[in-house]
Amino acid sequence: MKFGEEFKKHKVPEWTEAYMDYNGLKRILREIRQHKQKKHPEIPSRASQHRTTSNMFPSELSHQSSSPHNQRDIEDQVIDINTLHRDGSRQYFETNFLKQFEEGGEIEVMFFRKLDEELNKVNSFYKDKVEEVTREESELSKQMDALIALRIKVAQPNVDGASSKRQNASAMPLTGPDDGHHVGHRQHSAGDLEIIPVSSCSRECRKEANSNDNKEDPLEILDHVKINNTLESPISTIKGVFKDSKEDELSFNREELKKAEEKLRVAFIEFYHKLHLLKHYSFMNLSAFSKIMKKYEKTTSRRASRSYMKIVDNSYIGNSDEITGLLEKVEAIFIKNFTNSNRKKGMKSLRPKAREEKHTVTFFSGFFSGCTIALLVAIILRLESLKLLNKKEGMQYIQSIFPLYSLFLYTVLHMLMYAADLYFWRKYQINYPFIFGFKRGTELGYREVFLLSTGLSVLALAGFLANLHLDMQSSTQKYKKVTELVPLGLVTLVLVITFCPFNIIYRSSRFFFIRCTFRCLCAPLYPVTLQDFFLADQLTSQMQAFRSLVLYICYYGLGEYSRRQNKCHSHGVYNTLYYVVAIIPFWLRFLQVANILLRIAWMQLVLEFKLHPFHKMTIITIISCLEIIRRGIWSFFRLENEHLNNVGKYRAFKSVPLPFYYSDDDDNKDD
Repeated sequence: MKFGEEFKKHKVPEWTEAYMDYNGLKRILREIRQHKQKKHPEIPSRASQHRTTSNMFPSELSHQSSSPHNQRDIEDQVIDINTLHRDGSRQYFETNFLKQFEEGGEIEVMFFRKLDEELNKVNSFYKDKVEEVTREESELSKQMDALIALRIKVAQPNVDGASSKRQNASAMPLTGPDDGHHVGHRQHSAGDLEIIPVSSCSRECRKEANSNDNKEDPLEILDHVKINNTLESPISTIKGVFKDSKEDELSFNREELKKAEEKLRVAFIEFYHKLHLLKHYSFMNLSAFSKIMKKYEKTTSRRASRSYMKIVDNSYIGNSDEITGLLEKVEAIFIKNFTNSNRKKGMKSLRPKAREEKHTVTFFSGFFSGCTIALLVAIILRLESLKLLNKKEGMQYIQSIFPLYSLFLYTVLHMLMYAADLYFWRKYQINYPFIFGFKRGTELGYREVFLLSTGLSVLALAGFLANLHLDMQSSTQKYKKVTELVPLGLVTLVLVITFCPFNIIYRSSRFFFIRCTFRCLCAPLYPVTLQDFFLADQLTSQMQAFRSLVLYICYYGLGEYSRRQNKCHSHGVYNTLYYVVAIIPFWLRFLQVANILLRIAWMQLVLEFKLHPFHKMTIITIISCLEIIRRGIWSFFRLENEHLNNVGKYRAFKSVPLPFYYSDDDDNKDD
């Protein structure tokens, strides 16, 4: 893979504009090459020139390596780089191209001007992000102060300030005084300490008591700390309505400590991920500058790479090592305090592996797709052989059995649209795992979703074919009661798999879906997030699927087995629910402007225009499928819009709620 493709592939999507414009610089080099070819037609093509250059450079390099002073003189004659200071201590670089009066020199001047702009842009962005993580490190240190004090208090409820001062645990600061990587200047407090588990607090405290006599009493921190109420349940939301603030007083119990530890654990993981991306950002941009300067040398036969890369290496992004120091410290603290010194477990949490694309997924996707096509052909041939659509009894049978299986049709179609969305989101580098808030390493790709949709279609089509075969044969009438339960059995199987607590069939994704569905149903009692209203939007396109679920309840709840749909439509409760469920999805989510024809098409499903039953069923099915397709197309552009908002704000990380709130922060703001 060429570096340009690799560079594009490994960009943080939300930071795309902050990366070095590698392709833009390559375009300028292409102009330089074309200009040289016009002025000197004997210059070979790019491919042959590359081969000639490759063969020529080793001898030239060996010749020039024997005279380093001569090489330095040549380089000094090409470019002269000035370092300027603006905006306080910010460094800005300006390159003067000394050969600008030569033929075609104005293009090379444009190249170095563009190169300086990119270096200054990358340098400024990186420095801003380092300052941002420095402030976050300071806040995490304060959170650690509170957690240490809370652990001591929970482990020893009767401990007083003097004894806690003697029993304060030894700890590792995020930025200690002896560390060579200075992130920022701040006073060291209990927040610089490693967090010691409650179970071992007393032993560790006694062990290090003598070496910590002069340290500040950690329990004094608890006088200024409250618990952040993040409204994680409907009950907490209701309680929050009647409170003046979102903070609760500390209760010093183990349940409170456990919640605080979990929140801080998540905050450390997210902070580590941010540091890791910043380090990767630095590495990729430095590599890009090195690559583009090599291309410049090959194109112009001028040796300016060494001089310019020396400036790049001495710039903030090339010379700063704060991120490396923070990464090492966070790893040590996290492993020590959140995984009981189990490095393998700790690193697995800090650096979850990306989901690997397995060949079995591709194989079974193709296998189920083939089975789906074969079953569809078999059903068509079966209908044709029985002439069901030409008989009154056959039409009634189709009208009674098809609505039961249409639930699977709408579900499979929606999953296929979602798989297509995932494919194009990934192709156009839309960071959907971050936007939806999926846990890293557990998000499903389009292959996995396609596998699930084809697998479900095979189950549904096999059940429908079994019903056609067993219900329409006189020799199989004794199995009629069994075949009538096939649709119910399929629905039951899908629900069992969905709610299965075992770690099979993408448990993390299944539970994420269940959690979002529950939050949609309890929307007034939860703060609405993007994944919640996105799912609610999808549900508005599944109105007919909700009606199918109501039909299942009526179909298998009446206790009769003949012409159940007709019986259901004559039942008052069913008719009421038939209209109510059509409104529920829209109640969960307001109607949004889109294709007007399809947006008002649902009225036909509610108002029930008088049509022939078979024609009515056909129209309803077609309109419902079109609505699902429309929703799938809308979903792609909706998420693209969210991605563009994130790109505009360079927002590549989610906001993680911290467990503790310092009352002193408000006092400082007032001052």
